[in-house]
Amino acid sequence: MTTEKGTISINTENIFPIIKKFLYSDHEIFLRELVSNAVDATQKLQKLSSLGQFNGELGELKVKVSFDKDKKTITISDNGIGMTAEEVKKYINQIAFSGAKEFVEKYQQTTDKSTIIGQFGLGFYSAFMVAKEVEIITKSFQEGAEAVRWFSDGSTEFEISAAERAERGTDVILHIAEDSEEFLDEYKLEQILSKYGKFLPTTIEFKEKTINNPNPIWVKAPSELKDEDYLAFYKELYPYSEDPLFWIHLNVDYPFNLTGVLYFPKIKQDFQLNREKIQLFSKQVFITDDVKDIVPEFLQLLHGVIDSPDIPLNVSRSYLQADGNVKRINTYITKKVGEKLAELFRDNRKAFEEKWESIGLFVKYGIISDDKFYERAKEFILLKNTKNEYFTIDEYKTKLESNQVDKDGNAIALYCNDLNKEDAYIEGALKREYDVLILDDVLDAHFLNALEMKVEKLRFKRVDSEPLEKIIDKGIKAEVVLSEDEKKKVEEVFKPLIGNNIVQIEALPVDDLPVSIVQTEFMRRYTDMSKVNGQANMMPLMYNLVVNGNHPIIQKVVTEEGADLAKQLVDLALLSQGMLSGKDLTQFIHRSIERLK
Repeated sequence: MTTEKGTISINTENIFPIIKKFLYSDHEIFLRELVSNAVDATQKLQKLSSLGQFNGELGELKVKVSFDKDKKTITISDNGIGMTAEEVKKYINQIAFSGAKEFVEKYQQTTDKSTIIGQFGLGFYSAFMVAKEVEIITKSFQEGAEAVRWFSDGSTEFEISAAERAERGTDVILHIAEDSEEFLDEYKLEQILSKYGKFLPTTIEFKEKTINNPNPIWVKAPSELKDEDYLAFYKELYPYSEDPLFWIHLNVDYPFNLTGVLYFPKIKQDFQLNREKIQLFSKQVFITDDVKDIVPEFLQLLHGVIDSPDIPLNVSRSYLQADGNVKRINTYITKKVGEKLAELFRDNRKAFEEKWESIGLFVKYGIISDDKFYERAKEFILLKNTKNEYFTIDEYKTKLESNQVDKDGNAIALYCNDLNKEDAYIEGALKREYDVLILDDVLDAHFLNALEMKVEKLRFKRVDSEPLEKIIDKGIKAEVVLSEDEKKKVEEVFKPLIGNNIVQIEALPVDDLPVSIVQTEFMRRYTDMSKVNGQANMMPLMYNLVVNGNHPIIQKVVTEEGADLAKQLVDLALLSQGMLSGKDLTQFIHRSIERLK
C-alpha cells in the first residue's frame, strides 16, 4: 500500500496537551486503557471463533507489555483481532479520537477533578498523556490482510503506511516524552499492571511472567466454589488480614449486570481504618476503591470486589447518585446483606452471637445511616447484658416489662460502657434486680438515639447518669432522714468542693454509696457522639454530686468532721470516675494515709 498522510478534522485546539494537563495526576491510567484495549482485541477474536466466523488457530491468547529504557519506548502487544488499514482509519482516526475530543470538551472547564469517577472513553488517545509519538503496527485476522503502520506525533497529523508483521494482532509503541520517563521503570510498570490488570480476563505477561489471574472467583458460579476458594481469594486481596467472618457472592444479570464477592471482616473499634476496601471493577478492569457513591455508606465497612459494566464511569458524582442503575445496585446489595445476616441468625443463633462483636458494629452503623436497613435488621439486632446473655430488641423489651418500667409506661434499659469504671453503679442496679446492658461500641450513642426513635416506649439510660430511683422513676416518693437545716448544712459543706457543679441530695438506700458522681444522659451521649464524629467536646465537663441523704456517714458530715470528711468523700467519688489526678490525687493519697494512722 502507498503511504497516506492526513489531518484529523477537529474543532478543539491542542487536544493532546489538554488531555495531558487535565489528567496529569492520573496519567498512569494510560496503561490501563491500552492494556484493556488489547484484552478486548483478544476477547473479540475468541467470540468470533465461538461463532464460527474465525476458523484459524486461536493459540494462547495473551497481552505482552515490554519496555526499552535506551530507546525510551513502552510496547503493548496482543495476538487478537488486529485491524486493516480501513479499520485503523475508522477506529483510531474517527471513533477513538471523537471519544477523546468529547471528553475534553465536556471536562476541560471542570475545576474539581475528583468529580470524574473514571476515564473510560479516553481509550487509545490516553497514550499521549505520556508519549510524544505513538505508532501502531497491526495485522487483521482476516485472510490475506496486510500489516499496517499508523503514526502520530501528538498533533492532528497522522501517517498510515505498509508494515512488516507476520502474525495477526497489534503492537502499540509509545515513544515516551521527557517528562514521563518515570514510566520506563520495571517496578513502576509492574505495579500499575498489577493495580489495574490483576484480574483481566486475558493473560497479561510482563518480563516473561504472568501478572494477573484471568479467572477470579467472582466470574465463577457459587456452585463451583468451596469455602477454601473464598478464603484463598480473600488472602489474595488482603494478604495480611485475619480471615473474614463470612461472605456474600453477588451474581445478577437483570435489570442490571453485577457480580462480585463481599466479605464481612472482623471489624475493630477503629472501624474508620477499614474503609476503602471494596474494589470496583468493570469487566474485570480495576476502576477504583472509592465506592462511596455506589455502595451505601455502612456497607463500605465490607471488603471484597464488585464488578459491573452498568455503572457509568465518565460522569460527575451528582449524576452518579441520580443514576437509575446505581440506585438499583445500591438497593440490591443492601438487600443481599440483610438477607445473609437474617439467614445466619436463623440458622445458628449461637454462632451469630459469637460473631456479634464484629457484626454488631456493622449492623449498628447500618441502622444509623439507612432507615430501610433497620426494617431488615430488627429481627437480628442483639443486645448483650453484663451476664453475657443476648436478646433481640423484642425479647429485651419483654424482659424489662417485669421490673424496669417507669411511671409513664416506658421500658427503661440500663446500660454501661465501661464495666470497670461503672462497677459500683452496676452493683447497685443488680441489687435492685435490674438488668444492665453492655454498650461499649464507638457507635453506641448514635445507635441508642436511632433505636429510641424507632422503638416505641423504649428508653436507654446509662447506669451512672442519675440515681437509680430517678433513672427508673416509678412514682414512689422516698424520704430523706435529714432535716431541712441539715440538708442546707450538707450543701454548704460540699458546694465549695465542686466548683460550678451541682450538689444533689437524694433519698437512697442506706447501703448505697454515700457520695457519687453522675452525668446526665444528655451529657454522656453528647460527649460520646462528639468523639465518634471526630469533634472536640466544646462543653465543659459538668456533673452532679449525688449525696445519699440516708447514709450514716453523711450524718457525720453534718455533726462532726464537716469539710475534711466531705473533701475525702468527694475525692473518692472523683477517683471512682477517673476524674482525680495531679496534685489533687497526691493530696488525697497523703490524707488517706494520715486517716489510717
